[in-house]
Amino acid sequence: MRVVWALLCATLLLGSSLDAQTRKTTPRKTPTKTAKKAPAPVVAKIEAEWRCPSELGVGVATARRFCDVLTGREPKDGVLITIPPHRGPITMTFDLHNRHTYSEELVKAKQAYRKYTATVGVLSMDNTLIDRAVVQSEFRTLKDLFDRIGGGAGPGGMKAVAPAGAEPITLTLPEGVGDQVSILGEKLSVVRPDGVDAYSAAGRPIATISNVMLEFRPGPAPKKAPVRKP
Repeated sequence: MRVVWALLCATLLLGSSLDAQTRKTTPRKTPTKTAKKAPAPVVAKIEAEWRCPSELGVGVATARRFCDVLTGREPKDGVLITIPPHRGPITMTFDLHNRHTYSEELVKAKQAYRKYTATVGVLSMDNTLIDRAVVQSEFRTLKDLFDRIGGGAGPGGMKAVAPAGAEPITLTLPEGVGDQVSILGEKLSVVRPDGVDAYSAAGRPIATISNVMLEFRPGPAPKKAPVRKP
């Protein structure tokens, strides 16, 4: 009897041991820490401040300010765009237009056709060329004008000169460009029914700009030099 009982106990112990060995244990998962994402850099998009040497006026349809771009060799003679404190490069956008002198008589006589190609440069104030922009458009009838400018002596109080066509321009200004850039005219070609004219002499309005915008990462204002006491 004792032998039988001993054999029974041994069998039970062996079965328990084998069951424990075959049972899989699931390892505990160590909780992982979620890495915090760095905040995205703040990007500002603003309407640029600019000094216009030759104001064309305000559009009656768009309410935009239009400024003529003059040909020249000195950046100070161009349209001066103020560059705010920033980090990294700046994206500058604007619309470039041709200039057309509207004549109802030429339209009625079917002699109003013009094809304009104007080239302007964007320069730093030390006269370094950053980029060029070109606008080309054709005029045949009133609908080819981009807008009309109020405050003139023409019919309806409109100016005869008006922006024609619109070329969206996007360019990048380098980080160290300074606190101003200049948009300066280079040359203009005008195709007429009876010939072609080319203009590049300094001081001539050859194109018009509007809707100047800047996109950038704001940066600290430049440090002012300490004032020395006498």
